[in-house]
Amino acid sequence: MKAMTYSKYGNPDVLELTEQPMPKVGPGMVLVKVKASSVNPVDWKIMGGHLDPLMDLQFPAIPGWDVAGVVEAVGIDAPHFKPGDEVISYGRKDYVHGGSFAEYIALPERLLARKPESLDWNESAGLPLAGLTAYQVLNRLGLQSGETVLIHGGSGGVGSLGIQIALARGAKVIATASEKNHDFLRSLGAEPVAYGEGLAGRVKALRPEGVDVVADFVGGNLEATLEVLAENGRHASVADNEVEAHGGTWMWVNPVGAELQQLADLVDEHKIRVEVATALPLAEAADAFRLNMEGHTRGKIVVTVP
Repeated sequence: MKAMTYSKYGNPDVLELTEQPMPKVGPGMVLVKVKASSVNPVDWKIMGGHLDPLMDLQFPAIPGWDVAGVVEAVGIDAPHFKPGDEVISYGRKDYVHGGSFAEYIALPERLLARKPESLDWNESAGLPLAGLTAYQVLNRLGLQSGETVLIHGGSGGVGSLGIQIALARGAKVIATASEKNHDFLRSLGAEPVAYGEGLAGRVKALRPEGVDVVADFVGGNLEATLEVLAENGRHASVADNEVEAHGGTWMWVNPVGAELQQLADLVDEHKIRVEVATALPLAEAADAFRLNMEGHTRGKIVVTVP
């Protein structure tokens, strides 16, 4: 099968389109023919060697954890899916090797969910990792109906989904973004504020008594978070471990197929939509990485597999 691989740590230039063996389909596993994947910052951070102390990797490595595709085959004792089923997954395995930037991927059945009927392949590929990140952070923070949440990074893949998940729970949302994306935030149902110097003052102007919850999806916002948090408020970050020293929670998303299915159901209830910034073919995955590294795109960068 064709796959995008890298055989050493480095920048996107180390990526190359290669021929790789078909994945084996062991007990409890499902073989998926990939239709689309999407780029997440963790993909190029791993490729750059930045997570080497944390994660095992086997070269040549196929990057990519987001999957949208069609079940090709099932292994022994994998009763919940059958060939032809359309599925999605946050396909993180125990070590980095056989990712989703390939024609096929084998995954444990427990990581799969059924593809939302209301999304196309590209949109579906943008849901798993980003959606689960937002979903699990807001779950951990115990966000309730009627509370106000501040979301740092509201126009990104994770933040835009977090806004919609929070609103579906009946919360009020304030979200940060550059001014060019404020109309986008309003279209999602959030009250936009510009990030950067003076952020805390702008949030307090909207919510003088402070916000109940802060979800930081970009990092570098601890000082502002603590300034705007109401008494007994809760906060978490996926990008800044310093929050732990200030009563917050530092989180890493877990691959849970059942929770992903709940997200997919919210999509089909028209409570969540997925914003796709651009889609590039597998052979241009290096360019997709570069776009994601720039950090200025609105929504998800998708890689399509012919």
